[in-house]
Amino acid sequence: MSVVRGEPEGDDVRVAVVAARFHDTVTTKLVEGALAGFAHHGVPDDAITVIWVPGAFEIPLIADRLAISGRVDAIVCLGAVVRGETAHFDLVAGEAARGIAEVSRRTGVPCIFEVLATDRLDQAEARAGGAHGNKGWEAADAALEMASVVSQLPEAAP
Repeated sequence: MSVVRGEPEGDDVRVAVVAARFHDTVTTKLVEGALAGFAHHGVPDDAITVIWVPGAFEIPLIADRLAISGRVDAIVCLGAVVRGETAHFDLVAGEAARGIAEVSRRTGVPCIFEVLATDRLDQAEARAGGAHGNKGWEAADAALEMASVVSQLPEAAP
């Protein structure tokens, strides 16, 4: 039996964070959490790229460009979508999730989805360094673990 398990180690790993500016009081804290997580695991600052985009809907495009560039081993996608009175919430959150997953599957570069989709702003704040921890840190851990797993597998056939 062969078992492959990733380790969240930052040696020789290049990562990117794509973060939405919308709800920046939340997303700034998520980015801070991700950067703290990367630093904790030994990822040097010069191996990290942070890119800000207007909103969660725009994240997949930039994740795709980063993934196909070959310059990163994993991408953390951060945002916050808070339910309102219209269907806009469902459209934005759903398309962000679909687009990020598609980039990861198509390119083979792990794209970690941490776009918070909450009913209220205080629920998002609780997940960005509040009572529920910092999902940005958790996303950094997942990105490093997935980069490790991918590095241990055979190259994908063209």
